[in-house]
Amino acid sequence: MILADVHTHFLPPRMQRRVWAHFDQAGPLIGRPWPITYRGDEQERVETLRSKGVRMFSALAYAHRPGMASDLNDWTLDFAARTPGCLPSATFFPEAGVEAYAGKALDRGALIWKLHLQVGGFDPRDAELDRVWGLLAGAGSPVVVHAGSGPVAAGYTGPGPIGEVIARHPRLGVIIAHAGAPEYEGFFELAERYENVRLDTTMAFTDFFEEMAPFPRELRPRLRDLGLAGKVLLGSDFPNIPYPYEHQIESLQRLDLGDEWLRAVCWGNAQALFAPRG
Repeated sequence: MILADVHTHFLPPRMQRRVWAHFDQAGPLIGRPWPITYRGDEQERVETLRSKGVRMFSALAYAHRPGMASDLNDWTLDFAARTPGCLPSATFFPEAGVEAYAGKALDRGALIWKLHLQVGGFDPRDAELDRVWGLLAGAGSPVVVHAGSGPVAAGYTGPGPIGEVIARHPRLGVIIAHAGAPEYEGFFELAERYENVRLDTTMAFTDFFEEMAPFPRELRPRLRDLGLAGKVLLGSDFPNIPYPYEHQIESLQRLDLGDEWLRAVCWGNAQALFAPRG
């Protein structure tokens, strides 16, 4: 199967080691043991994705304090430029100069962005971000937002804060990470209400996530409809996953939502979203 995975992480080596150390310690924002399956070097991890059939992926980085985002963008955009199949990826943070460096990243071709409201601990409704949201809405450049309260509620998570941002910028492209777990239904409502709001499957439906935030069976028909409407995209969180990559695909297959749905989620929806501008 050919795959497009919109939620993968590639970081500067020093930052990558720090992230893995945080997972190894099962820090307070993780809340449970979380062994990392894929710890190879950068090229090994790229080759691992390709060996799994992944032909489109991201290099999602996110700033958790001021002064990080611009340098991260330089690294992730350089990484995409030297790595076939990687979507040019960027991030931002509520701080002075955010509009300028976000505009610079757009000028360099950024196609996908990442924010982590739990780790970053900031309010997406912050006034410093309003012009950036408008900038991205105008550019049609979607933002993968960890807005759900899993694995641990913190910061400004839940459908309310990001939902207010979307209401102010209804053309904004938002991809809700982890299908919004555990507040699945609230985020489904946003995806159904707004044309450019989507969900990714990152870790959702896996055995690991089902232990923490079981997906309600009654939402499966809506998940199927959203996927066939182009609003569900494959995400994995590679390499920061505590199981083999294949388990994410198997978890989607066992939902039994049909081959057409699976093809759309695993390839077609991302191809339609990104290929025309790639």
